[in-house]
Amino acid sequence: MSGVNGVNNYTSAYSNYSSSASKAKQAETDTTAQETGAVYEPSKEGKAAADRSAIVAQLKADAEARAAQMTDLVRKMMSQQGVAYGKADDMWRFLASGNFTVDPATKAQAQQDISEDGYWGVKQTSQRIFDFAMALSGGDEKKMEEMRKAFEKGFKMATESWGQKLPDISQQTYDATQKLFDDYAASFKN
Repeated sequence: MSGVNGVNNYTSAYSNYSSSASKAKQAETDTTAQETGAVYEPSKEGKAAADRSAIVAQLKADAEARAAQMTDLVRKMMSQQGVAYGKADDMWRFLASGNFTVDPATKAQAQQDISEDGYWGVKQTSQRIFDFAMALSGGDEKKMEEMRKAFEKGFKMATESWGQKLPDISQQTYDATQKLFDDYAASFKN
């Protein structure tokens, strides 16, 4: 019986070794799979940057479409009067002069566009400017101050292109935008 027990003991020992070796090999395979089978998950910062890029692209596309609409209105108005213009600065100076007339449909569209709730009105325009700054800065407080300075520089350049003080609606938009920047900056001090 000792022979049988010896075989049995040997078989039992082999089974235990085999089972342990198999478990060790499986653990090693699992570890290797975990090390080499990494799954890419974008960071929250990467996702936020992608979201900001999408917002910026959407704002740019919307601004371009609305600017094209405005340019079309001005071209239509000027072509009806037989006035040709070459450069954008000439167009803005022409508008600033006030030496033109418009047809009733163009006037109605322009009044609707600059009304309180209109696309070019103070509320929507200041909010768009602020939203654009927020998207570009990612909401970073210091970068928002840089965006404010860029806004101020742009306003100054627009005034120079206009050739004189901008219309009241532009100053109201400037003030409303500055208030949005001020409110945002104040939110960090509380």
